[in-house]
Amino acid sequence: MCCLSVSPNSKPACSSVWLICVLLGLSAVHTHGIDVLHVPQQLSLSPNMYTQQLSISWLGGPATTFDLMIFRTEFNETVFYDTVSVTVNQVTGRHQWNWTSAVPLECASLSIKIRSRDGETTSKWSNTEILQGSDHASNKKSQMFPQDKVQPVGANTTFCCIMGQGKGFGRIHYGTAVMKATQISTQSYAVTVVNQGPSSSTGTNVFCLDDSSEPLTGAVVFVGYPPLPSDFVCETHDLISAVCQWTVGRDTHLTGKRKTHYSVNNRQCTEESRQQKQKKCRVPQWEGNWTLVAENRLGQYSLTDSAELSHRVNPVAPANLSCSAHAWNATVRWHWKYSSYSSLALDCQVKLSSHGSCRNYTFSGVGLQSVFLSDLYPDEEYSVQVRCGAQQNFWKWGTWSEPFSFKTSTYVPDAPDVWMWMNKDNTGQLVWKPLTRRQSHGQITSYIVTLWSLEEKLNYMEIFVPDTSVPINLTQITAFSSDSKVIASVAAKNVEGLSQPATVVIPLHLTDVDPPAVSRAVYLDRGFPLSWQSNANATCGYVVEWYDATCVWDCHVEWMKVAAGNTNVSMESENFQPGVRYNFSLYSCSSEAPELLQRWQGYMQELVPSSSVSLSTTQEGADVLLTWGEIPVVSTRGFLLGYNIYIRSGAQLTLLANLPDPQSRSYTVKGLSMGTYKFTVKAFTSAGEDTGTTASITLEPYNWLILEILASLGVTALFLVVVTLICYKKRNWVKKAFYPDIPEPKLPGDWSRTQGPLDVKPSPHSIVHIVEKPEWDSSKEVLVVIPEEDEDEEGQGIGDEPVDTDEPTSLRYYNQVVDDRPIRPRFPGSSASSTSSLDSARTDVTYTGIQTSGSSLVFQLDPQNSSEGHQHQTDLSVSCGGGGYRPQMQRRAPSDDMGLASPEPFQEPQASSAEGYKPQNSWHLDSPVEAGDTGSLAPSLGSPTSVASTQFLLPDGDEHVGEKRQSSSAATWLTNLLSSTKP
Repeated sequence: MCCLSVSPNSKPACSSVWLICVLLGLSAVHTHGIDVLHVPQQLSLSPNMYTQQLSISWLGGPATTFDLMIFRTEFNETVFYDTVSVTVNQVTGRHQWNWTSAVPLECASLSIKIRSRDGETTSKWSNTEILQGSDHASNKKSQMFPQDKVQPVGANTTFCCIMGQGKGFGRIHYGTAVMKATQISTQSYAVTVVNQGPSSSTGTNVFCLDDSSEPLTGAVVFVGYPPLPSDFVCETHDLISAVCQWTVGRDTHLTGKRKTHYSVNNRQCTEESRQQKQKKCRVPQWEGNWTLVAENRLGQYSLTDSAELSHRVNPVAPANLSCSAHAWNATVRWHWKYSSYSSLALDCQVKLSSHGSCRNYTFSGVGLQSVFLSDLYPDEEYSVQVRCGAQQNFWKWGTWSEPFSFKTSTYVPDAPDVWMWMNKDNTGQLVWKPLTRRQSHGQITSYIVTLWSLEEKLNYMEIFVPDTSVPINLTQITAFSSDSKVIASVAAKNVEGLSQPATVVIPLHLTDVDPPAVSRAVYLDRGFPLSWQSNANATCGYVVEWYDATCVWDCHVEWMKVAAGNTNVSMESENFQPGVRYNFSLYSCSSEAPELLQRWQGYMQELVPSSSVSLSTTQEGADVLLTWGEIPVVSTRGFLLGYNIYIRSGAQLTLLANLPDPQSRSYTVKGLSMGTYKFTVKAFTSAGEDTGTTASITLEPYNWLILEILASLGVTALFLVVVTLICYKKRNWVKKAFYPDIPEPKLPGDWSRTQGPLDVKPSPHSIVHIVEKPEWDSSKEVLVVIPEEDEDEEGQGIGDEPVDTDEPTSLRYYNQVVDDRPIRPRFPGSSASSTSSLDSARTDVTYTGIQTSGSSLVFQLDPQNSSEGHQHQTDLSVSCGGGGYRPQMQRRAPSDDMGLASPEPFQEPQASSAEGYKPQNSWHLDSPVEAGDTGSLAPSLGSPTSVASTQFLLPDGDEHVGEKRQSSSAATWLTNLLSSTKP
């Protein structure tokens, strides 16, 4: 007992006593704690390798709180350390706690120990219990864990690779990805894959490679979803059983033994469905309430449904369809699978399809097994399907039957749609639209075209398929019809007969009435909207035709007929093309010929012109005139709005002017300085400009241009002056060559009075003296002899008959200037000037007794009056005696073509007597054309010759003209012309 004395001498003793009491109290408390916290005993481990769960149980006395430590045995690495609360099992008296490992339990050996805790007081640790892994040293085979693991999408999974004895670790692959590995024991390496995505139906491969990249071992993991079905519903087909069906929902990515299993009211559904997304299960009897359970390794899901039988009737598809078809209708029949349908009120739907179009019909009846289909088309192929539903408490339409095909009968065709196209020369075409499949009612064999008038003058024509037009000629039609119009009709023909004829009135005389003004038509949406005022003459409606505006002859025309009450229409066609101008014409339809009421033009879509203008430039002083041509309509591809004028500087264009008038064809750029310029002209439509045409011009100083013009005029004037001077210097020669004087005949005796014809007595002998080397002076004037038959005042020609030698011959001589053309007898076609020249100095000489034996006087007449340039030839052969005048003729060899041969040298006989007339003339061959080159009968200009002869009458024997003819040439003539020697 502690001391309570208050004596001062007792203080030290009391303090010692209190200290001893405190120590004893603490010792008692400690001794009491040791007696209460028991050390856990009899640790037991129960691993579940698939779930990686470890169940730990022990005897821990009354304690409820324990410290639990789990660590890897080999590396002494703590895996789990925590304080847990565990209640004692009243039956067994043991404590149990479950731990789930993130690492498969096979990967490494684990050590577990436990101690009791009461607040801050703990017991001693229990004995360590070891869970042996597969990484022990005696393991010679490489392994990987876990095997065939099924994981939900988004989970994290740890895989380990246990190396076999003597193997070096390389790396671990998850699919195609190389994972970062961690060593957890001497032989084990682990990797963790986080947030896993769904695997394929065969899973994802995980494999381990050694240090030489050789595969050692591997595993497969399956990542997917738990089941999630929907739309669970039950119905009846036979009015007895129930058929339940549902939608699978999302793909679980688990197949095979890991797939989802279904059950309805605890009946396993093993029926396989053709549709992967739809499942069905048959229940033999209608129960009214059903529960669907879907389950796989990742979880399960359930759905319920309930209904009365009469509210869930879904009829099966009709079977064994048949048909009885006619031209315009058909009857379809079928059979039912279940006899219970005979008393069931049904609504049936029939789907009729033909060439892409589809129509639905609905029919009602009790036990319905047939339907009647009307409004069909002849010679048409159809496909029909049928499905039905309960008329009372309608639930849904049943399944469609299999398609059944049939074809309707043929029928006479519909009347074709006929129109006409007229050209400006009274020709044209009668055209009609080919009948469609639904209009022809069978194969068209031909079209019958009939032209008739009120006088019943008929003309039939048969046109075979595929012709849809026939040419017409109003001029030919007028020949058999005196009426002002003719009616053309077209009827189509097939195996069933002729259609009703379609007619159009054709006027036989086209009037020259001015057509209506052309308006613009604007394309909107899918066509050209057109409107017009109502016309009283349009008793049977209107016709709107359209065609390409660039066409002018036998155009491909399209048309549309409009009812009489309508005054607007939208012209739609698949043939409309962008950039093409179309003409639209409105005609009235009546018993008379169609009357043109209105016209339009328009484009489906305007484009920029496809070609540019042809541009030219002209300098006008300091200005430049630009002119261009018109763009053809086919190239405008839109309505021209005008032209833009640009000046080009390098690659830059500067706008000079905008011409809003599309009829403009020129523009003047004013006030330009000297230099080179490039101008570009671009036509534009509402779609934009074309590429344009560029032309360049170099402006020269205006005064230089004037000087060039003056210089040209000066050179021309100088040339004329030089030519004038040369002609003046050589005036005598020119006059002699081109305008010689006509010499007067020099005759002896008194010629002042009028004398009769000279009577020349013929020589007793007719002798022709042939001179081998004729020589004469061609410069002298000689006389030309003309038989008096040539002087026929009536202008009659002379035939080819021989001259009568018994009659005296009268020869007339003229001092005649002969030009470079051959001399021929005068005919009525001769000019008056020639006659005047011949009559100016006329001398009559009469020969009597001229014998023409062996010779003849022949005139070869030109039937074309010398128009082709052939020359008349007179061959005169004369024989004379010793006295008197002897006209000298040159012999010629006749040519094959009756023309004149090349002249031979003259044969000049010597006069036997000094008496007689001989014209004195000296002639020099100055002609610029040689005789041999001309090919004409006259040897030179100015030679006096006989009208009936082409040679000199009395050539001068002292002149050697033959040699001069051979030596003269164009060069000599030019030299004489330009010679400075005065004449």
